[in-house]
Amino acid sequence: MEHVEMRNTIPALAIVIPCFNEEEVLPVTAPLFLGKLKSLIARNKIAPESCILYVDDGSRDRTWQIIRRLAKDAHIIGIRQSRNRGHQNTVLAGLMEAKDLFDITISIDCDGQDDLDAMDQMVDAYLHGYEVVYGVRSSRDEDNFCKRFTAEAFYRLMKLLGAEVVFNHADYRLISGRVLRELAEFKEVNIFLRGLVPLAGFESTSVYYKRHRRAAGKSHYPLGKMLGLAFDGITSLSARPIHTITSMGLMVSALSFVMIVWIVVCFCMGRTVQGWASTCVIASFIGGIQLLCTGVIGEYVGKIYLETKARPRYIISERTFEREDLL
Repeated sequence: MEHVEMRNTIPALAIVIPCFNEEEVLPVTAPLFLGKLKSLIARNKIAPESCILYVDDGSRDRTWQIIRRLAKDAHIIGIRQSRNRGHQNTVLAGLMEAKDLFDITISIDCDGQDDLDAMDQMVDAYLHGYEVVYGVRSSRDEDNFCKRFTAEAFYRLMKLLGAEVVFNHADYRLISGRVLRELAEFKEVNIFLRGLVPLAGFESTSVYYKRHRRAAGKSHYPLGKMLGLAFDGITSLSARPIHTITSMGLMVSALSFVMIVWIVVCFCMGRTVQGWASTCVIASFIGGIQLLCTGVIGEYVGKIYLETKARPRYIISERTFEREDLL
């Protein structure tokens, strides 16, 4: 670790857990999260007022009812979004809710796949002076080939496009209240936290852990959603695809100019042969390039349209607590 200033105060921690249709997994993992929280409190790593903050992303099953029942414990609180707004907005809602109430937050999915013992290392790193601590998977051996290949290709592509992301890091991380208050100044509607957090700067480090299989239930992130998240991340953090389109357009234009010169020369030499193959190939190639470029540009225009509306990124409809009681 780099040399940073040690902290002497015991921080109040909020473990932020996004939930969407998790009625099967919550009864299994909730005792594990609570056990870890109480263990950290017992060893004086975090303050007694630390808690678990569940964020319901407009679930259609009994998830909110389960959260309300869990909130009978003094160390558990919950908030509910007015409708489903997606994983990234749900995590953000929890972080923004906690930023003025707690010293640090750790965001983690509720499926039990992330190693809870990594929290000890995260808190230790914070006490050593770090403001952000990333949870990074040490390997992807438990993933099938398709998921491993696409995930690693995504991180490499993001780096190639100039986006600052931590390789093999998802949304398991510790963030200090200081950093969260700065992140609150980022007003964009299209959220990709894996890229936004590094943009905030501050001292950071990583802890490495092995991911487990899901404790119960089914994943709510199929391939389609993963690809959507990847594309959102790319278009939210990097303008390089637009630059690539410009370069591609120049290249195709240059090739077309060479082709025109070649055709004129052949015509003047009387060597032209009428046929449809070359015409179809050229038309298809240029048409495909144009459609691809138009689609990418359209994505950026669509995001600009959403940003100009400045709609709220999340709306909290219910809480299991009164904020004034925690302030």
